[in-house]
Amino acid sequence: MTTTHSPIRLALVDDHRMLLGALTEWIRSAADDIEMVAAVTTWPELLTHPEFPVDVVLLDLDLKDNIPVSLKIATLKTTGVKTVLMSTYSEPALVREALAAGALGYLVKSEEASMIVEAIRAAAVGKSYISAELDYALNSSQTTEGPRLSAQERRVMALYGAGEPVKAVAYQLGISEETAKSYLKRIREKYRLAGYDVGTKVALRKRAIRDGILLQTD
Repeated sequence: MTTTHSPIRLALVDDHRMLLGALTEWIRSAADDIEMVAAVTTWPELLTHPEFPVDVVLLDLDLKDNIPVSLKIATLKTTGVKTVLMSTYSEPALVREALAAGALGYLVKSEEASMIVEAIRAAAVGKSYISAELDYALNSSQTTEGPRLSAQERRVMALYGAGEPVKAVAYQLGISEETAKSYLKRIREKYRLAGYDVGTKVALRKRAIRDGILLQTD
């Protein structure tokens, strides 16, 4: 595909170096109209990068830097940069907050490369893009009154419900195995008090999908 337009200048921010490398390669091979001009692991690195401001930023929602995502989106907006967010899991409340703040797209990291490319192209022309599954998670009535879980409890539930063993959950979140186990215990207790039994991994997975913590992938 040869376009006369200048390519979309893309920056990628993700604190997993392996994913950065994979995504860079992926986007390069999947789209010749997108030019990856920066791939960095932290928010300050993006803002101080010589190629900044770019056209579109693909921003990891789960950067552990305590800067509210709404603030990041607002900062990018003032410089005329469009934002597409990616996350390991979908949390409807966070997605809504991000979209309300002005993000133009939201992707879960397990999406196909073609979807990521589509989202970047849509954002470049000011259109919003949300994958069908996520759209479903956002609009399926959140009437089930599940217990209130902390952000970290939701992460533990999402990873564990997605099939990761406790050891892997702990490793991915940078916590000890014991801490991960105590989170799981607390999650099960909260659900039990709310009247739901999530004693088994299968029950916990089903509940996580129903409560929008985990996307139905199969």
